[in-house]
Amino acid sequence: MVESSPPNPNFLQQLPPPPEAAGLPSPPQSLPAPGPPQSSSSRFSFPLPAFRLTSEFDSDSSIFFQKVSCKLFDNLAKLKLSFHNNHKGEVSDPQLHFVTKYLSLHYDLEEHNTLVKGSFDVGGRLQFKAVQDVKAQQGEVAMITSLADPSCKLELSSAVPSVGLPKATFRFPLGEVSLEEKEEEEVKRVLSISGILKGQLLNGVCTAQFKDNDLNLRYSYKDEEMSFIPSISLPLNVASFAFKRRFGPSDKLSYWYNFDSNNWSTVYKRTVGKDLKFKAGYDSEVRLGWASLWFGGEECKVTLAPMKMKAQFMLQVPQDDIRSSALMFRVKKRWDF
Repeated sequence: MVESSPPNPNFLQQLPPPPEAAGLPSPPQSLPAPGPPQSSSSRFSFPLPAFRLTSEFDSDSSIFFQKVSCKLFDNLAKLKLSFHNNHKGEVSDPQLHFVTKYLSLHYDLEEHNTLVKGSFDVGGRLQFKAVQDVKAQQGEVAMITSLADPSCKLELSSAVPSVGLPKATFRFPLGEVSLEEKEEEEVKRVLSISGILKGQLLNGVCTAQFKDNDLNLRYSYKDEEMSFIPSISLPLNVASFAFKRRFGPSDKLSYWYNFDSNNWSTVYKRTVGKDLKFKAGYDSEVRLGWASLWFGGEECKVTLAPMKMKAQFMLQVPQDDIRSSALMFRVKKRWDF
């Protein structure tokens, strides 16, 4: 038999009645503690833009090319300053650029001249473009419209101030044709037609480029291992051809020959991965042999190169004077801040 323990007198206690029942006023509600004061400047603070500095040096001209740029307004605009400087620190050709999607301003600090470029779309098929040189008071306006087929476009462009009929260009999948008015002998104005047409022929592409009375015919055949490109210019009957042979994924040989001048040139190229390229060649027109070595890739951007740097070393050996051979180099480096 389990004996019941005596009740604990402290287990149940009489709770005091609420103040409302006793006729007393309720205590005031406690307010949260105020936080630290916020400065008004933090409400209107903007993140600092990231600056990018790109330096390029060419030993042939012994001149540095500097470019400083940054993106503004959440990448809606870009501000860029570019200039050249020599080893003495002298600055030349300073240019200031402000570029957005629809408007760009290019200011020449030496010439105190501004080049203005603008474009805007009207609907989905009409686009207007304009270019104006403020100092020369010359420019160009153009209107581009897409036809029923999006691959076909018609462009009308005119110089400002206008000196004649606007130039009309019709672009289609197989090429383009332009019609414009030109001045001959300073008194007579005639219509000139130019354009380029492309089409498949056998296993290659045939291209006809014509302007005024000149016609250039070019045929390009290309497969995985070989490319053959003959061309002829009429009515001068100047013929030439290019031949390219790929021996593997890393080796390629190119050869050009001009029948009119008997000049020829050849280039051998070998790539090692994505960051190293070796090229060597000879040009009979200038009687010069050369070899170059690229670090960081020749065509790739500096952002994709290792350490964001590209470098080229070139050796030039004149055939008639080997002692005057020259070793040149070019370096391009980018820093992000």
